[in-house]
Amino acid sequence: MSSPPPFDPEIVAALQARTDVVTTLRADEIARLRAGITRPTDAEITLGGVFDFSEHSVPSVDGRTLPMVMLRPRNAETPVPVLYHVHGGGLVVGTPYEDLPSLAALARDVGCAVASIDYRLAPEHPYPVPLEDVYSGLTWLVAEATSLGIDPRRVILSGVSAGGGLAAAAALLGRDRGGPVVRGQLLACPMLDDRNDTPSAHQMAGIGAWDRTANETGWTAYLGAERGDVPAYASPGRVTDLSGLPPMFLDVGSAETFRDEVVAYAARVWECGGEAELHVWPGGAHGFDTLAPDAALSRAARAARAGWLRRRLGAPAPAPRSG
Repeated sequence: MSSPPPFDPEIVAALQARTDVVTTLRADEIARLRAGITRPTDAEITLGGVFDFSEHSVPSVDGRTLPMVMLRPRNAETPVPVLYHVHGGGLVVGTPYEDLPSLAALARDVGCAVASIDYRLAPEHPYPVPLEDVYSGLTWLVAEATSLGIDPRRVILSGVSAGGGLAAAAALLGRDRGGPVVRGQLLACPMLDDRNDTPSAHQMAGIGAWDRTANETGWTAYLGAERGDVPAYASPGRVTDLSGLPPMFLDVGSAETFRDEVVAYAARVWECGGEAELHVWPGGAHGFDTLAPDAALSRAARAARAGWLRRRLGAPAPAPRSG
């Protein structure tokens, strides 16, 4: 196996300086990682009052109640677009609150609301529970759009890391179940393929953020160690027919485990006649824009996402599905 690609200098500095970078992860370390999560303050979440913050209860397919958190521009007088976000955490950790400050900044820049579902985590809740939770949140959000003050014709399905993989799978479910029509998919460094055997996965073993060992821990918690025939929606990277999906934005670092599976996913979308905008950020580690938010590479990545969102939200609304 060849040497790994170099990290951007500002990303190197962040990896060396921060103590919260997860490189490898074993199953017995999941509880400690969960215990270390802290909730942002209300001021951080709302950007000091730019947004109204609310919490909602969403029914799941198995009769449970799922929390959903939402930010809506405080002074909006008409229905606004919404970014329906799925948080990351390798399928085993994370909350809907962690990403809200950065999502709020993005939503402020493009003029939309944010909703984030508190899906249940593996290994306590393996596939298909987390995915069905995400899909339940999407269908509920669209059904309740009027009361929530959002525009059901301008919903963007979004996710980061494991949340990006769940968002991609939810889009596949929506296509095949005739579910809600979303305007697009915003998939940041998505976790897409349980096979965990690409050149980039081997190149980045033991270095950077979220390496092959951590990735196997997450997928094993979600699907089991002896996977056999993996269900179609459990691992989007295995799906061959990616036609008929909402336009998507995908980005990934050149120096991270997920690089090759994300590039392959975009290529397959194009092969199937779909629309995908792909960015491979040179020298980016997994989650680099969170690790080093002030780095030039991180600012460029955020600007690219915001530009794509503005274009998608300004595009004509998709036609509703018949039947």
